[in-house]
Amino acid sequence: MAQKRSKKPRSQETQPLSRGEADGQEAGDESTAREDGEEREEREDGDEPEEVVAEVVADMDPDEDEPAVVDEDEDGPPRRKRTDSASPIAAADDKNEAALSRYDPMQAYLREVQRHPLLTPEQELALANKYYGTGDVQAAHRLVTANLRLVVKIAYEYRRAYKNIMDLVQEGNVGLMQAVKKFDPARGVKLSSYAAWWIRAYILRYILNNWRMVKLGTTQAQRKLFFNLNKEKQKLLAIGIDPSAKLIAERLHVDEKEVAEMDVRLGASEASLDAPVGDSDGKQTSRIDLMAAAGDGADTMLADAELSAKLKEKLQSFRVTLKGKDLEIFDLRLVAPDEPLTLQELGDRFGVSRERVRQLEARLVGKLRHHLRDEIEEGH
Repeated sequence: MAQKRSKKPRSQETQPLSRGEADGQEAGDESTAREDGEEREEREDGDEPEEVVAEVVADMDPDEDEPAVVDEDEDGPPRRKRTDSASPIAAADDKNEAALSRYDPMQAYLREVQRHPLLTPEQELALANKYYGTGDVQAAHRLVTANLRLVVKIAYEYRRAYKNIMDLVQEGNVGLMQAVKKFDPARGVKLSSYAAWWIRAYILRYILNNWRMVKLGTTQAQRKLFFNLNKEKQKLLAIGIDPSAKLIAERLHVDEKEVAEMDVRLGASEASLDAPVGDSDGKQTSRIDLMAAAGDGADTMLADAELSAKLKEKLQSFRVTLKGKDLEIFDLRLVAPDEPLTLQELGDRFGVSRERVRQLEARLVGKLRHHLRDEIEEGH
């Protein structure tokens, strides 16, 4: 290769030279011409010229710290050295480092969302009218993609209530599609203003259903307490008032019992009933084994059974003393195993009015009360 020469600036070429500089330049031109003649002679003899690297162009990668250097051997032509970053081992390390770098799905989603341009009010109205009138899917798709930024903005308002922001964005997108489906352009409101309510509703419902394994906010009062209980506590504490359950219930217009229950739920974390809490004789004991039974104990059940048997015995002894209409009223009305007859049905059965049957029943109940009182006193 022929040696490259760097061009001098134009300003230097036009400057006048002194006599000494001119003589030196002529001598340099003569030596250069002599070298060029020698090179031409060598080419004519058929010998290949040696590769000469005249200058190193600093065309570096921005990540490289040092430019490549030239290694000149005494017996051979100069060659370019490999730097550490250009070696195969270093390249493999850089590739592995790039492969292990953290991927942020939210940033990738935002870049994808920015590809969809926003709509002008005229374009939005035209697309809304087109979808509302004809049900064009392409128009609905254009309305949804143009408002994806709104979903991200609203989802970021609830990022402290739920850790995974992508789940909130996904649920908000479902609300946005539902808003586009229900939107009526004749109402004179913007699609974004209308869709914001649907987006928030879907995000809030998702947070309530997935905030814990045990669902909260299944009623309107519980949903109100879930989002406002701690806020009301902070407001009352800021003005020096004790945030009691009764006061919070009055301010939020809910039941005091629901305030106490929600306070316990929000303040306590979930615990598994099957998780082991200790060992007994080499056997793990779970929390559910230590909990009290939901029903009555064995002693209570035994006492109730004895009382029921004694009551049946007393009723049977009282029934022996009855006859006629009183016996039928007692069997068909007072101790009927199935649905008891009404006063009107008994009146039709006896051929009397329902008021007369009521009087007979009241007299029979009085007799039964005196009978049981006498039997209890005798038992004591």
